[in-house]
Amino acid sequence: MALKSTIFKADLQIADMDRQYYDGHMLTIARHPSETDERMMVRIMAFVLHASEALVFGKGLSADDEPDLWLKDLTGAIDLWIEVGQPDEKRILKACGRSNQVIIYSYSSMSNIWWNQIASKVDRAKNLSVFNLPAATSQALAKLAQRNMQLQCTIQDAQVWINGEGESLLIDLQTLKIPADTTR
Repeated sequence: MALKSTIFKADLQIADMDRQYYDGHMLTIARHPSETDERMMVRIMAFVLHASEALVFGKGLSADDEPDLWLKDLTGAIDLWIEVGQPDEKRILKACGRSNQVIIYSYSSMSNIWWNQIASKVDRAKNLSVFNLPAATSQALAKLAQRNMQLQCTIQDAQVWINGEGESLLIDLQTLKIPADTTR
């Protein structure tokens, strides 16, 4: 018998001073049986960083042709494709061909090895941004995971503060690649 996804609910209060975005979101997240709390929480962090009413979670680990999160315009064209983890160059380049902007949030102690192997292969992708979440930070973020979460998220000067369960966590992403004509 196949294992079912575990349902998590997150009440997010977001104050993004960098984008002047202030809103609350009630998320229902299906965590695939093979997904860890750490990966799920990095997906939530990615949602926080790009929050909008149109940003939605993809089908997750069970779908090869969808990202972890995406934003489509009214015609169905993909404006933003967000991946969490360490996708291979084939998947990255395919996403870059399908979307206006692709962002990857890598995490784990192996991220530097992954990036060193893949960086030259995806260098030609002009609409790709890659950020790394230090392993210690992503593990601390995982500790905030609960079936029913209330998280207060503040973004200012490209730093992210996530508060939940009496814990306050600073997330300072490392930039690995951004398009030449943009700043984070």
